[in-house]
Amino acid sequence: MTVDSATELYYDPYRPDINADPYPVFRRLRDEAPLYYNAPHDFYAVSRFEDVERCFKDRETFSSAKGAVLEIIRSGLAMPPGVFIFEDPPLHTVHRGLVSRVFTRRRIAGIERQVRAYTERTLDPLVGRGRFDFVRDLGAEMPMRVIGMLLGIPEEAQERVRDFVDAGLQTEEGRPMETGDGFLSGDFFAEYVDWRAAHPSDDLMTELLTLEFEDETGTIRRLAREEILTFVNIIAGAGNETTTRLIGWAGKVLADHPEQRRRLAEDPALIPGAVEELLRFEPPAPHGARHVTRDVEIHGRVVPAGSAMLLLMGAANRDERRYPDPDTFDVHRPPGPHLTFGVGAHFCLGAALARLEGRVALEEVLKRFPEWEVDWSGARLASTSTVRGWDSLPVVVGGAAA
Repeated sequence: MTVDSATELYYDPYRPDINADPYPVFRRLRDEAPLYYNAPHDFYAVSRFEDVERCFKDRETFSSAKGAVLEIIRSGLAMPPGVFIFEDPPLHTVHRGLVSRVFTRRRIAGIERQVRAYTERTLDPLVGRGRFDFVRDLGAEMPMRVIGMLLGIPEEAQERVRDFVDAGLQTEEGRPMETGDGFLSGDFFAEYVDWRAAHPSDDLMTELLTLEFEDETGTIRRLAREEILTFVNIIAGAGNETTTRLIGWAGKVLADHPEQRRRLAEDPALIPGAVEELLRFEPPAPHGARHVTRDVEIHGRVVPAGSAMLLLMGAANRDERRYPDPDTFDVHRPPGPHLTFGVGAHFCLGAALARLEGRVALEEVLKRFPEWEVDWSGARLASTSTVRGWDSLPVVVGGAAA
């Protein structure tokens, strides 16, 4: 399909030309079609902050039980037990509660020293080379080590796990993600779960293997092996992918705004706010999906029960109805909510971890490389439909600290 973007309004999450810079289309959606319907892929979409936020909060109408990814909802894929990100209460409440104890703010704050050590170990060998890749050298390395540590995956196996996660999210250009049999299976992780059962430690896999809990039926039990495999699969994927994209966007956006980058290097106290602005300005996951459980009226039109609804967080985060000058990146922007991590019952469990990793990555990069320019000859956007970011972002550095 060929679309003249100056006349016909068309949004398609699988179109590489739109995905390269979706914000002009997002603006038109907010202004011209705040409830949008895509006939070729049979989904609705909302793009204004108020609408996206309301849909996130109304989990009875906009359900996660059939998935939170458009391809999964459209496929009718049966959910294996333990895919808590694709569940509604009471199952979601029980399953999320089992994992949330590892992702409390206090526990995440307690691993900052280890996160920084992984980051230093990654960056120190790059000093003096004159160039590095924000994604391949840093974004694909540090988050992998951190989530591997938290889960209890042996360090020598962590690259294999990361590559497995990446392969599952890659798409053929212009086509939806494959969701065939075994798409959500955690069988890949069986050897690691079995190894950890024989070698218990202070990590999430050990905790999942040994804890007792009250399930949604009131039964006190332990998790089945299939449930543990699914938990590990979901957490490994989320922990590797999103922060990798965040770090890549940090490299690109700060190269585009050298004066603001200079302020961060001079005053690292600004970095936490800069991470929030990066998350708003270039969210690693630009949209989430929901299954519509009942007929619902939005902007004067009825969305029928059984529909798929895309919640366009990337559009909502730049809604001029919510933010002044939303298309401007500003590390001094006053603190305020964005929708990158969702809102309500499905607020991203790993938000505190992503914020910590993003902050530490920027602090350590700016210590060593206060200036850089992107080498666009080697930069490449990832071909995915669920996250948006760079597969490769090489930079040429200058003014490195001694």
